[in-house]
Amino acid sequence: MMHSLAAFHFIRPLWLLALLPALGLFLLQHYRSDTAQRWRRVIDPDLLQYLLVGSERRSRFTPNGLLLLVWILAITAISGPTWRLEASPFADNKPPVMVVLKVTASMTTKDLAPTRLDRARQKLSDLLALREGASTGLIVYGGSAHLVLPPTADKDVVLSMAGALSPGIMPADGDALSSAMAMADGLLSQNDEGGSILVLADTVAGDQINALSGLTLKHGVTILALLGPNEDTSELADAARALGADLIPTTVEQADIATVDSAIDRSQRTTAVAGQGRSWREAGYWLVPALLLFTLGWFRRGWVVT
Repeated sequence: MMHSLAAFHFIRPLWLLALLPALGLFLLQHYRSDTAQRWRRVIDPDLLQYLLVGSERRSRFTPNGLLLLVWILAITAISGPTWRLEASPFADNKPPVMVVLKVTASMTTKDLAPTRLDRARQKLSDLLALREGASTGLIVYGGSAHLVLPPTADKDVVLSMAGALSPGIMPADGDALSSAMAMADGLLSQNDEGGSILVLADTVAGDQINALSGLTLKHGVTILALLGPNEDTSELADAARALGADLIPTTVEQADIATVDSAIDRSQRTTAVAGQGRSWREAGYWLVPALLLFTLGWFRRGWVVT
């Protein structure tokens, strides 16, 4: 309850300024409708009450009062009172993901049949099937990092591009994971849709750990370790600690992909913008029934604004 009160605000607060002329007109009409006002200046108030005819106490429920109430309700509704966030109908069900894939000679090792690189492609295919409709981009790296595809909802294009990759087409062998991470984070920031980064790699060079620690990323990171069950993952664990990432081991079945999907959704950092992410839910429509009810007062026979 206290959280809702703290979040309460108006989406269009400038409309509240329209309450000022409403109050001014009400006070002006109230003053002009007081017929005894002119006599109070020249006749003693104790005597005046016996000289005026029809000076009995008037009902507080007057046409002018009702008009002011309707005006206040209408302006409040138009101003857009709100206290709750809701998902935008124009936003993707799942955040975009930038996949950072290592393509080096070590990825051709066959401990994960047929090779680590082929297994990475299979896991990518499983992930895209699980995240149907979500946008996915692809960056590859070896001795340097390269953008293959910006985020797209066309999973067939992503898989086609991933299938054409091999260490032989990379300019140089090596490990430029930090450069690939900076590139992925920058691309997600350009789209302003939030999202996360998924790293598919088998090892991380020692000199990259310090470089990764120096990065300031705006998006969450998940690492899928493309190593056999008995392989040493200490290098990837160090990289995960440097990035504040989740490290997930590869499994034969799809349990690892389900874990990756959950980690991606959990680590996303969404930037709320118009028409995307989350937006404030208007509550002004709740005042419409009361507005209509009070408006019925003008249907009373002989009741007009005076």
